[in-house]
Amino acid sequence: MRKLAILAASVFALPLTGCLSPSLDYHGYIPDEVQPYEIKPDEDTRSSVMAQLGSPSTEGLFDTNTWFYVSDVQERFAFYKPQVSDRSITAIKFGEDDKVDEVLRYTADDGQVISYAARETATRGRELGLLEQIFGTVSSVRLPTTDEATPGNPTGRQGQ
Repeated sequence: MRKLAILAASVFALPLTGCLSPSLDYHGYIPDEVQPYEIKPDEDTRSSVMAQLGSPSTEGLFDTNTWFYVSDVQERFAFYKPQVSDRSITAIKFGEDDKVDEVLRYTADDGQVISYAARETATRGRELGLLEQIFGTVSSVRLPTTDEATPGNPTGRQGQ
């Protein structure tokens, strides 16, 4: 009897073990052979970087001579919000001669949290309640009016 109780408890506890191990999600650039930070300044060019790493995740907004390779790993435990466990951003700056000037590497520790304003923009007009939104259009629905000169006469009315 005791063995049966232990077996039943282990069968019920077995699905819970899946919640204890995190699932990993990989986002962004995933390097194949060459890591972005292995690019050598004054040796590599724009075309050799493209051949080794492929297209960048993004280019600089104001300076197209900077390429960014962005990747991060997120851990998710069960139904909780995913947490970033590893983030890597490599910025490769090119000079006028298309040679690599500088290779910068950033991690999650280098990031800054930006707080957004929670204000809402006011709009013109009045706010409708839930019932007004649901029943407000009932009286405004109108059937098309036609006379017998209209082909098909969809209203079924006879002409006067």
